[in-house]
Amino acid sequence: MKDEIVESISALLKVDKSLVKIEYPKDRTMGDYAIPCFSFSKELHKSPMDIANYLKENLKYNTNVLNGYLNIFMDKKDVCQKVIGKILNEKDHYGDNDYGKGKRVVIEYSSPNVAKPFGVGHLRTTVIGQALYNITKKCGFDTISINYLGDYGTQFGKLIYAYKTWGDETKAKESLINELKRVYVKFHEEAQKDPSLDEEGRKWFKKLEDNDEEALSYWKWFKDESIKEFDKTYKLLEIDKFDSYEGESNYKDKMEPVIKMLEDKNLLQISEGATIIDLGDITPALIKRSDGASLYITRDIAALIDRKNKYNFDEILYVVGNEQSLHFEQVKRIIEKMGYPWKDQVKHIGFGLLLQDGKKMSTRQGKSVVLMDVLNESIDLAKKYILEKNPNIENIDEVSRKIGVGAVIFNDLKNYRINDIEFNLEDTLRFEGNTGPYLQYTYARINSLLSNKQNLSVSYDNIDINEDKWNLIWNLSKYEENIISAKENNDPSIIAKYLLDLASDFNKFYAHEKIVDNDQNYTEFKLNLSEAVALVIKNGLSLLNINVINKM
Repeated sequence: MKDEIVESISALLKVDKSLVKIEYPKDRTMGDYAIPCFSFSKELHKSPMDIANYLKENLKYNTNVLNGYLNIFMDKKDVCQKVIGKILNEKDHYGDNDYGKGKRVVIEYSSPNVAKPFGVGHLRTTVIGQALYNITKKCGFDTISINYLGDYGTQFGKLIYAYKTWGDETKAKESLINELKRVYVKFHEEAQKDPSLDEEGRKWFKKLEDNDEEALSYWKWFKDESIKEFDKTYKLLEIDKFDSYEGESNYKDKMEPVIKMLEDKNLLQISEGATIIDLGDITPALIKRSDGASLYITRDIAALIDRKNKYNFDEILYVVGNEQSLHFEQVKRIIEKMGYPWKDQVKHIGFGLLLQDGKKMSTRQGKSVVLMDVLNESIDLAKKYILEKNPNIENIDEVSRKIGVGAVIFNDLKNYRINDIEFNLEDTLRFEGNTGPYLQYTYARINSLLSNKQNLSVSYDNIDINEDKWNLIWNLSKYEENIISAKENNDPSIIAKYLLDLASDFNKFYAHEKIVDNDQNYTEFKLNLSEAVALVIKNGLSLLNINVINKM
């Protein structure tokens, strides 16, 4: 519909289509679309009011003119027929678009640390990243997902030393991750008494960098067992796979060429024995320690250059917390200093903290919370709430899992990612308000109505399109542009908020209308409209990596 309006105005005024902007009036009684005519004035040497009046006289639409705007009222029945027909025909493909056709996006997200439990601190990067991956693919981009495992660095030298010194083989067989966590904590406790242990850790990391057989054997064992544990969490979140599972270790042999290039360009300086790059008005980047060991930023630069060579991306998104903003600014400036012209393709998709009672989530002992524990607690509580509502529900375990996991994901994604978010499990699982269960319940409610559908051809001649129906249809028509906006802003909350608005509009319609009545044609129309809403809720939730429930 919008393309049609743009084509008509462009042809009538003989101006480029890019000059035709379509907005939504703040007051819906003024029109469905608003065309500001100020941008045409310079081109046509006429006042905005004159241009708006000329368009009013010559366009086929029902219009009015106000303050240099042409307001357009769409034919409600025509829009209704087109929108509902398009959704019912395209189903899960409704909203597919070619916004990113011919372009490639690489997204790095999740990236948990090997040899540690998958902590709740990695929830946000995982669910935001997966949603952006889904949204980006929906927009026609060639999209590549990278899980950049934290599987390298000085901490692995400390871990190897700690396990060799205090490791218990029996406990390791029960749960290697828990045993590694125990000995790592012990290492730091002992290092406070004896600082020379830090040097032992650095020595073992240097052995790892030098491909020492024993060090490599321990490191590979730690990594393989960690990935098995991570996959249990990904399975619960229904994240099937990543296109690349290459961690930091993949770039240990690619750092020296990068350092050589930095040397050749005279970018390196020695400061107190360490190798740095002066970045002017921001903190210098530390490239190598005084003992010659590499650092995180060195590997990140090597990885970035390698990814550009491998994927030739148009954009690379790093879904990493706000606290890493300086790090990514350093990376971009170094890339620019190295002479690469694509630093603006590198984007840090930052996000805030996950808080509980205003503090960073942790156990009573001050330890980090394991994500699997949070998800299982949410599933158990969802099961309790569902059985209170419907003790005879079928597939209770499957329904509880979808609602419990979906609630945690939606609680995160409904918020603008930059902000810190408060986590309260009881609020997250409510079946009313701005929650995932509210959307899943709305979908299930519609699904139960659809058993009345007879799949008859609908005549729109005598259909009454009142305000409730029109708001619902108009909202359905805006789904694709919300998807594109979510990609442009790299912000999944745009989809989440859209779905909440849509569900709210449907529930008003449901409250004010008897959906199934004696008028067969009118009943079929209302059921078609309801099915269109259900399809868009299902489609939108799938972009957020949340499943719907057919029956509740």
